Order: sequence, then structure tokens, then C-alpha cells
Amino acid sequence: MLQLRAAEAADVPVMFELIGELADYERLRHKMVGDANDLRRHLFGEPRFAHALLAYWNAAPAGFALYFFNYSTFLCRPGLYLEDLFVRPAHRGRGIGLALLQALEQRARDAGCGRLDWAVLDWNQSAIDFYRRFGAQPMRDWILYRKELL
Repeated sequence: MLQLRAAEAADVPVMFELIGELADYERLRHKMVGDANDLRRHLFGEPRFAHALLAYWNAAPAGFALYFFNYSTFLCRPGLYLEDLFVRPAHRGRGIGLALLQALEQRARDAGCGRLDWAVLDWNQSAIDFYRRFGAQPMRDWILYRKELL
């Protein structure tokens, strides 16, 4: 049975474990330089930089979505940015990822957001197909830029 709920400070150890599993899946563990204390401070401190939803399947942690709000100057409305969505491989195919996305879409609508954005690695075809089934479209005219500060 699926249960979704907002993450609480006591969930930081399981969240950090899931983030590590995501880093392994994406072959980016070497980029994971933060620690559980950083995660706790940014999810539950002031200012609060991000939010998370946890998914449980039969009371076992199955996945998460970590997100934050941004702003669209053209829409003059907030947006919701999904930083990470992860479902443990043993729990995939049960609708958990879709339930997390639908919950985020509802949070965005409730907050008056004009859009829901995220990025996906170009090699992750199963995720790309999943997001298309959700109704999302790639932003082909935009190039993602980043300047590493660490």
C-alpha cells in the first residue's frame, strides 16, 4: 500500500540514504559532497531552501521527491522545480513515481504556480519516456547552464 507524506526532520537519515542511492543510479556518487546535517539545515532550518515528499510502500521507504519554489518573470507567478525524483528499483512499476509527480503538480497548483520544471539526464530513456507519459515536454530551445561553486 502506498503512502505519501511531507518529509519531517526525523526523516533526514532515510532521505540521505535515498539520495545516495539516486547518486549511485545516476553514476554521480563522486558529486555527492554534502552530508545529512546540510540536508537537515536546508530542508528544515531558516531559511528553508527545499521541501521533500517521501513515498512509503507497505511502511518501507520507497522513494522521494525533493523540490523548491522559483519564480517566472514572464508569468509573474511562482514555479515549482523538481530537483530530484527517485524510486528504489525494487519498488518501480507500482505507480509511486507517478503518485509523487501528481502530488507535486497539485502542490504547484495549490501555490498558484504557473509551471512545474525539472531536468533529466539525456541517457535516462526510461525516465524520459515516463515524463512524456506524464504529459511533460522537453524544452529543446533552452540549454541548461551551471557554474560549480564548490
